[in-house]
Amino acid sequence: MTLFERLATAIHAESPVALATRLDDTKPGAKLLVSGDGAFGDLGSPGLNEAVTEEARALLAVGETEQRSFGADGEPIGVEARVFIQSFAPKPNMYIFGAIDFSRAMARLGKYLGYRVVVVDARPVFATKARLPDADDVVVAWPDEFLESARVEESTALVILTHDVKFDIPLLRVALTTKAGYIGAMGSRRTHANRIAELRQAGVDDVQLARISAPVGLDIGARTPEETAVSIAAEIIALRARREGGRLSDGTKPIHVTREPLRSA
Repeated sequence: MTLFERLATAIHAESPVALATRLDDTKPGAKLLVSGDGAFGDLGSPGLNEAVTEEARALLAVGETEQRSFGADGEPIGVEARVFIQSFAPKPNMYIFGAIDFSRAMARLGKYLGYRVVVVDARPVFATKARLPDADDVVVAWPDEFLESARVEESTALVILTHDVKFDIPLLRVALTTKAGYIGAMGSRRTHANRIAELRQAGVDDVQLARISAPVGLDIGARTPEETAVSIAAEIIALRARREGGRLSDGTKPIHVTREPLRSA
């Protein structure tokens, strides 16, 4: 199978794949295809192939396309090799549970972040496209039953805004069996403490419980649905960048970082 046949197959299967093309005069047009199965092609040296493969996978995790410069053998500092890395990846999924005012704001912001946003609620009177116009899909279903058959990857964000024990506990039990990179649940500290107690009683261990971000979002004093959506979005971005979410003026780390796949704590 040729490199382009592999590319076409991956795109047709909606499997994330990146195509790296060398732009400089040393080996112009040389290509490397990077997928979950490995890397195919040659950019000119083993070191460069390895460095570009690593960078391509980081870009694929967030569906971004960029030009990067490397040393001749893939060194991080250098301009001898200029490579254009094009990502072919489906949008990551954000599943929002609970069709409430906060969900409307979260769906809007989730779209801005590049997610395919699906809102799920068991109550048909609330789960309507008219109430949630920014969502890609609105599903009437019990949240835990929906999640059991939904596509969930490390890039998936689960935002639980139901704030109702009859939905939250079954949903969180299913959520913690998935590889979702972000699991956030709305509610006060007391509400979450009660959830934790019920989940422990159901046999969920502390390692799994630590994956839940609750109360959801960063501490920015949010009150309105829009402010709360900003708080949650900021937490997702910080988690993806391995940052704590403090003020830039108080920090010393570089402002811009290479984004990585979501990975819950």
